[in-house]
This record gives sequence, structure tokens and C-alpha cells, in this order.
Amino acid sequence: MTDNKRLAYSIIQFLRDQLQSGDLTSDAQESLEVAVQCLETAFSISVDNEDLAVSRTLPEIFAAAVTEEIPNVVVDPVLHTPTAEDISKAELLKTEGNEQMKIENYQSAVDYYTKAIELNPNNAVYFCNRAAAYSKLGNYSGAVQDCEKAIAFDPCYSKAYGRMGLALASLNKYSEAVNYYKKALELDPDNESYKANLSVAEQKIKDAPSPASNLMQNSQVQQLVSGMMSGSYGPVGGSAGGPGTGANDIAGLIQAGQQFAQQMQQQNPELIEQLRSQIRSRTPSASNEEQS
Repeated sequence: MTDNKRLAYSIIQFLRDQLQSGDLTSDAQESLEVAVQCLETAFSISVDNEDLAVSRTLPEIFAAAVTEEIPNVVVDPVLHTPTAEDISKAELLKTEGNEQMKIENYQSAVDYYTKAIELNPNNAVYFCNRAAAYSKLGNYSGAVQDCEKAIAFDPCYSKAYGRMGLALASLNKYSEAVNYYKKALELDPDNESYKANLSVAEQKIKDAPSPASNLMQNSQVQQLVSGMMSGSYGPVGGSAGGPGTGANDIAGLIQAGQQFAQQMQQQNPELIEQLRSQIRSRTPSASNEEQS
């Protein structure tokens, strides 16, 4: 149990170091504080138990395990520390990429930013800039991936959240875009561009047709409605579309509706689930009904 406590103590030390780094959002800080409290309670230890400390920190132990004890593992380039020369060259490449953006030579800008990333893969700005170039080229998925990396390196980088919102909006993912615009505004409350983009995304969500509206635009639904109105559905077991087979035959309509529902469930299960959710939300629950 002593070794487990020492391991838990090392983890707590690591988490506390992360809390003191100042690089975390308030939500992330709160989560880590809860994790520290849980570990202290579970192992009956506290940060004051210095006798449980080991000679090396947890990151040092991990680094040794990766580079020494497992020599065949390829270390991610992001873990490499760039030299001063690498950093200087990367900055020059970034500057050239910015110049290419100004003259709308976006592919060339991507190339320069990529070279900068190869030299200094720890810089959030390079990924964020390349995301902007990718968006200009219509590569919104690439922009999303680069914004994710930029945010991972710098969770307080408002521009990365803003550009993520733009890329997601371009992919018609407006709900996700709204969340990123809101985060960008938390970090940069006076940014008019973020405010405008958030407003546009929210309006897109409001203007989006409901699942029921989408369903009515479906050709199979239109065919079903037309059949109901023309009386082309016959009785169960009979042939659909036969003339004079009973315009008021409810059983035939039910059968046709069931067949269509099965087809829609196979072709677009997400739409069916949305419709079910809407129906549930509009159906009053027993707890809301007046008692007699």
C-alpha cells in the first residue's frame, strides 16, 4: 500500500503543478482540484506527507520510460524541444506565410506554416495560422484539426476558438460553432467579429427547417400523401395503386405508412430519432397533468 500511496502522491504533485501553471481554463482547474481531493481522500494522504515523495517528478519518470526503458518507441516530435535556431527560423517562415496570406496565395502560406511547424511543433500560432489558410482553400476539416491542436497547446488562445467556429460553420455545424464562438468571446469579450459570427450562427440554427419539415420534402413522403389523397392504397394483402381499391381503406394506409417508416428508419435513423424526440417533448408527462 505504501508504494500505491507514493504513486498517488506523485500524481497529486503533478496535478498541483498543472494548477499552478496558469495555462488552464477555470473549468479545467476545477476538475483538477476535484481530482486532487478524490485522490487525497481515497489514499488517506495529503500534500503535507513529504515522506511519500520520490526523487523524480512524474513527468521525469514518464520521460525516462519513453526514451530509455522503451527505446523502440518513436517519440512524438511535439515532445522535442526546438533549439533557439529552430525557433528563429520558424518565426521567419511564419512571417513569410503571413505575407503570402496578404496576397491571397493561400497554398504557399500553408507550405510556409507547415515548415514552421516542423521546426517548432509546440507553437499554437503556427497551427492557428495554417487553419486560416486551410479555410481560405476550402479545407475546413484541415482547419478544424489545426484549431484543435492550437487549443491543445494554448487553451486560452481566443483566435483559435474563433477560427474553429468559422470552420465548423462552413461545415454547417452551427451548434458546435456557437459553442466555440462563445468561448472565444469569454476570452476576448470586446471582439466584434466574434459577436457578429455568433449572431449569424445562432440565426442559422433558428432558420434551420425542423425534422418534420425535412421529412415532408422527402419524395417518398410526398408519394405517400399523394396516395392517401387519391385513394390508391388498397386493403391489407391487396395491391397498392390499384384503381378503385378503397379510398377510405384505413388498413391499407396503415400498411403503407408502416412500410414507409421502415424504409426511413433504414435510410435516415437520425431523422426518425429527432422526430421521436420532438413528439416526446410535446407530449405532457403524467406528472404535469392535473389530479382529479
